[in-house]
Amino acid sequence: MLKMVGSSGQLSLGKKYAGKYFEIEQIEDNALILRPMRVIPESEAWLHEPEMQNKLRQAQAWMKENPPTETDLDALLEQVEDR
Repeated sequence: MLKMVGSSGQLSLGKKYAGKYFEIEQIEDNALILRPMRVIPESEAWLHEPEMQNKLRQAQAWMKENPPTETDLDALLEQVEDR
């Protein structure tokens, strides 16, 4: 794909890439490498820490082995009232 940088210094990649983030690396001979990136809000960064990823994998495995079951609300109410 051959593109020309416009007078404002912008480069259009087409609608396919609209709204996407890219890391731009300048390498030898002023060549540029564009790498698609995802931006994670700082408030959610903890979810991507290795320890939390491990906990999430464990939780998903537990959920797979322990599918939800229907609760008998009348029996549950009796258990609560018996306490």
